[in-house]
Amino acid sequence: MIAFSKMHGLGNDFMVIDLISQRASLKPKQIRALADRHTGIGFDQLLLVEPPQRPDADFRYRIFNADGGEVEQCGNGARCFGRFVFEQGLTRKKHIRAETLSGLIEIRLQEQGMVCVDMGLPRFTPAKIPFITEAEALSYPLEVGGQTLEIAALSIGNPHAVLRVERVKTAKVGRLGALIERHPRFPARVNVGFLQVTNRHSGKLRVWERGAGETRACGTGACAAAVAAIRQGWMESPVELQLRGGLLDIAWAGDGQPVLMTGPAVTVYQGQIAL
Repeated sequence: MIAFSKMHGLGNDFMVIDLISQRASLKPKQIRALADRHTGIGFDQLLLVEPPQRPDADFRYRIFNADGGEVEQCGNGARCFGRFVFEQGLTRKKHIRAETLSGLIEIRLQEQGMVCVDMGLPRFTPAKIPFITEAEALSYPLEVGGQTLEIAALSIGNPHAVLRVERVKTAKVGRLGALIERHPRFPARVNVGFLQVTNRHSGKLRVWERGAGETRACGTGACAAAVAAIRQGWMESPVELQLRGGLLDIAWAGDGQPVLMTGPAVTVYQGQIAL
């Protein structure tokens, strides 16, 4: 039997497993079975807590989407990860450094269940997203489903496309999200954000996540949308984004500065399962 916690950040839900005090090896097929909401635990992502592989980190943080594929980063997951290692007694620190596939992140536990994550520097160089284009720009035309969309493309440790829409309520998130996710100009696939700007400091956002579909919230997606909006002059930092699952606060001081994301992390229940 393996112990786990079920957690969520604004409804973006996770199965979290401590692989420091217990041992397990999960194959993609097992992860897909566990992710099934009818016959498994049900989650958007699986989070694994492992010993660090670099001396400046407290833990290693691995993320697997519901389709079994490992990904570089997950902002809502990072908040849950920080609360999990503290609640489970794996650390007494409230300032935690975790290594991910995309580099080191810093997590600060705050009062009333809130967690702030330093997501590091956003990346705009097309090759580092990755995104196929001739030259870096603030936005790019993208041919999708017989129409040309204007998107921003950037990385918050994982690739994101951000599309401004008049109303998120009527945005074709399912159709366009699926098409953009697998667009050939994004060789590693991409997460797709649909952003409605309400005013200079607030907006509404829906996100189609690669390998998971539309989720109730996406932390890196919120960071990407805020950064794209600030760069293009639509909004100013700090930005409050309303996602389907609730609010996230994003602060970004501009080029060369890290993205700071603050939001809740909640433990739903703990259990054990035979793998």
